[in-house]
Amino acid sequence: MLSRRTIIKGAGAALAAGSAMAANDPGDRLAARLGSAVKGTVLFPRDPGFAAEHTGYNTVVRHAPKAVVVPADTGDIRAAVRVAALLGLPVAVQATGHGISAAADGGILINTRLLSSVRIDPAKRIAKVAAGTRMRTLVQAAAAHGLATINGSSLDVGAVGYTLGGGLGPFGRKYGYAADHVRAIDLVTPDGRPLRLSPKRHTDLFWAVRGGKSNFGVVTELEIDLVKLATVYGGALFFFGDAAQRVVRAYPAWAARLPEEMTTTLAFMRLPKSPSVPPPLQDRVAVRLTAAFLGRDQEGRQLLAPMLAAGPEINTMGTLPYEKIGTISNDPPVAPLPVHERTGLLKTLDAAVMERLLALAGPSVKLPYGVIELRQLGGALARPAAVPNAVGHRDAAGLLFIANPAPAPQAEAVRKLQQGLMDGLKPHLTGGMAANFMSSADLGPDQVRAAYTPADYKRLTRLKRVHDPRNLFRVNHNIRPA
Repeated sequence: MLSRRTIIKGAGAALAAGSAMAANDPGDRLAARLGSAVKGTVLFPRDPGFAAEHTGYNTVVRHAPKAVVVPADTGDIRAAVRVAALLGLPVAVQATGHGISAAADGGILINTRLLSSVRIDPAKRIAKVAAGTRMRTLVQAAAAHGLATINGSSLDVGAVGYTLGGGLGPFGRKYGYAADHVRAIDLVTPDGRPLRLSPKRHTDLFWAVRGGKSNFGVVTELEIDLVKLATVYGGALFFFGDAAQRVVRAYPAWAARLPEEMTTTLAFMRLPKSPSVPPPLQDRVAVRLTAAFLGRDQEGRQLLAPMLAAGPEINTMGTLPYEKIGTISNDPPVAPLPVHERTGLLKTLDAAVMERLLALAGPSVKLPYGVIELRQLGGALARPAAVPNAVGHRDAAGLLFIANPAPAPQAEAVRKLQQGLMDGLKPHLTGGMAANFMSSADLGPDQVRAAYTPADYKRLTRLKRVHDPRNLFRVNHNIRPA
């Protein structure tokens, strides 16, 4: 079987021939212009490797772009955007494909995966992160200096996309959103110009991109503050049967008393028989409690004592070197698959919410494989950023996230089930959403508007009119020009 590397090399050879042909074909303006402007790889639907370069992690959304550009450097990104602007084609940006929402049909998809690098300044506690860098690379680079970034639960996602959507992770209640720690942004604008954004330069775009994601151009590099952190006390507790129900009911009062140094999640999990799933979890309904504590281990154990008393069947809590932070949620590195997702923000994490969840998704309810997760907010997540950004809804108490893998024949049934869960929880939802957790189910203008406060959304649409009036960057949760 051909490796991915072999396929890409073959695609490069095909590109050379294809571009030469395009140059002689006056009808193929896109191929001719991209072929002459881009040093990296350009692939068209006829080329080997085309599908491999545009297929992301979540295959619910399937792209059909006119071309895929795998840039060799930021100059290639500028060139690809200029060609798209000249021909009036939409631009999509993809690093790992975890955050795919809209199909890049008829446009140019820029896959930044080769632009993966991290430069750490340990004295200033700053990381400079290139466009295609996975979070795991950033975490490992920071950990080598006893430092940490505000990463999420999964280390396989793209660091840039995660951060621009807000960035909610296991240190959130202590440090806030990852977007709150961005110092500067290198952006390619819709007309192909490079801009440096910061609190003192192009401040309107600096505000908008941190929360507005890919609506204003292609981010080629982020400069991010790091925090001093070598170890974390964290892990997961798994409960089954009666113990699971006891923990769910005890969670609200317990979580409300936690200091900001501890951030928790509570999830209802139904996992299949699979080599990637530990045998004790296969074909069972579990309630998983995760916790990350930034303090002494003994204090962390004392804080967890009420949950430990409920009798977890599996306990992975312990002291972790920061570079192992991904083992708290332990998201498996699986191949691309179709995952249907829904999200919302919760007004409270109180007893009424827990009773409703037990009724809708508790151990006695038959549901398809998947996860229904609550993420605890509050603390620093409730406070405004030192340098304001477009990440809003900071008054929410919790985040709801539903994910179910399902092949196409089961998709409609899963979507209806998820809508039933959302409807059942509607009295407890704020009506807002977090940008990073929105999916292909949230593409409508009303859903996109729900990701921001009314004032912020109005400001974003006005800035979109100024900086991208033709809405070139619309293959996303699109903020339309006012």
